[in-house]
Amino acid sequence: MTPLYYIVSVVLVGFHSLFSLVLPKDGGAAWVLSIIGLTLVIRAALIPLFVKQIKSSRNMQLLQPKVRELQKKYGHDRERLAQETMNLYKDAGTNPFASCLPILVQMPIFLALFRMLDQASRNGEGRGVLSDELASQFGRAEIFGVVPISETFWENATGGGSIAVIIVAIVLVLAMTGTTFMTQRQLMAKNMPAEALSGPYAQQQKMLLYVLPLVFGISGVAFPIGVLIYWTVSNLWTMGQQFYVIRNNPAPGTPAEKAKQERDAAKEARRRARRGEPEPVATEVVEVQPESSTKPSARQQPKRKTRSQRKKS
Repeated sequence: MTPLYYIVSVVLVGFHSLFSLVLPKDGGAAWVLSIIGLTLVIRAALIPLFVKQIKSSRNMQLLQPKVRELQKKYGHDRERLAQETMNLYKDAGTNPFASCLPILVQMPIFLALFRMLDQASRNGEGRGVLSDELASQFGRAEIFGVVPISETFWENATGGGSIAVIIVAIVLVLAMTGTTFMTQRQLMAKNMPAEALSGPYAQQQKMLLYVLPLVFGISGVAFPIGVLIYWTVSNLWTMGQQFYVIRNNPAPGTPAEKAKQERDAAKEARRRARRGEPEPVATEVVEVQPESSTKPSARQQPKRKTRSQRKKS
């Protein structure tokens, strides 16, 4: 964890030094903004992985008809089916596990922030470039002067603690859970073709739609306020980033692609109206009948006459 402590603490302390120029350095606002700044830096660094995730998810959707064909062909042999399915993914250049990369990379960073905040509040102990003095300020920082960012919902609810902490924690847990659900729902409702809404991949997506929010909702009651802020801002970033990609580069055959085509047509109509150009006239396609292939009858050749017949005529 030591390298992660240095990465997280360098960004966190850097933003804190910046915000301390205009805000009290021992106040909660400077530290909360520093956590938000840390979130944005981490998510910006993960954009290449997000692009890879989107491409992998799109390829998985487009491959579902072929996967179903393999299931019909090798449904009686699970080992052969798994082998042929992986070969199909390999030939298409996609990886079914690439869709999990951003969240898997974030988890160690998330854990490092959790440990740093926990140690700072309990022992005033710094990690990385976060000195003990800054760690003490970090652990004591309060939102609105009443909600310590190191407190958790569980500790206050079970120990008769601050009502303000409980309320803020509930709001953040609900926001974290809701944004997780909406992000997954956005992907399924707008950027999945109809044929991809059935089969094992669709079942996996539907399971994640409900399981992930449930996991974050249950575990969120034990997260410090500062960590809840990090994860909620991260989810909002994911939602906005995914909305932009789906809107501007939708998968073929999806509702998002149809909506983009309608927007492009309306935009073109407005452009023509501003320039005073007439609307394109739909030309009627006239079916040209092929010429008759009946050939004219051949000229009847006169019968050959004898000399005596010619004399008579």
